[in-house]
Amino acid sequence: MAATEAMLTVENLEVVYHGVSTAVQGVSLAVKERQIVALLGVNGAGKSTTLRAISGFLGLDNARVNAGSITFLGERIENALPHQTTRKGIVLVPERDKIFESLTVVENLQVSVPAHLSKNVSGSLDFVFDYFPQLKNVRGRLAGYLSGGERQMLALSTALLCKPRLLLVDELSLGLAPIVVRELMQLIRRIRDQEGVPILLVEQNAVAALQIADYGYVMENGRIVLAADCETLRNDQNIKEFYLGQGERESRKKYSEVKQYRRTRRWYG
Repeated sequence: MAATEAMLTVENLEVVYHGVSTAVQGVSLAVKERQIVALLGVNGAGKSTTLRAISGFLGLDNARVNAGSITFLGERIENALPHQTTRKGIVLVPERDKIFESLTVVENLQVSVPAHLSKNVSGSLDFVFDYFPQLKNVRGRLAGYLSGGERQMLALSTALLCKPRLLLVDELSLGLAPIVVRELMQLIRRIRDQEGVPILLVEQNAVAALQIADYGYVMENGRIVLAADCETLRNDQNIKEFYLGQGERESRKKYSEVKQYRRTRRWYG
């Protein structure tokens, strides 16, 4: 596969809940090899729904892909089951229910080791402790007693043990202090750099995501309203106002009311 070819392609995706409520409509995006892609937007924009559609977890919420396509490594996977997408190498770190709180850190890691690697569990643990030495210090602690940052580290560790070919990370920064967020974002970039794993990162924290991502998409009301490389997004005046907390925004309620978006809406509609 050429370096510029997309590993994951989502085209004109439409997701419907309970057969009647459309949550995502006309969404198109791509993730290339060794690329970190940020999917940005406020709560309820449709970001997590898009990740669940890719990973196959929509069925848990009585939802399904109603139109469009999801292609991974040349194979269509829309409406595939979670175990099927996982076998293909797509691993999701969800927004909620990331860990088993009644198990220790080590037990969480042990149950995450794939069967074909189970003979080398100690080597697998050393692998994740190299990335997350803080977890090694609390390896015998019940996961329910971990801090928010440690929980995220444990969730990322269990995902790495699945040897992902594509990593989906949902709201990594949620509820965490800025210094912890910076540490986790740097770990995300290190994982991409050292393991070569492309990452699709869903985030409300645009400041943190745009620091490490290569390309970004902005979602509002279930649609992509802007797509560009992250340097362009960081320098976009409207993005600065609405997502980076820079400038005045009193007269505008949301990004899609900006005239620039109205002029370019036909590109994404």
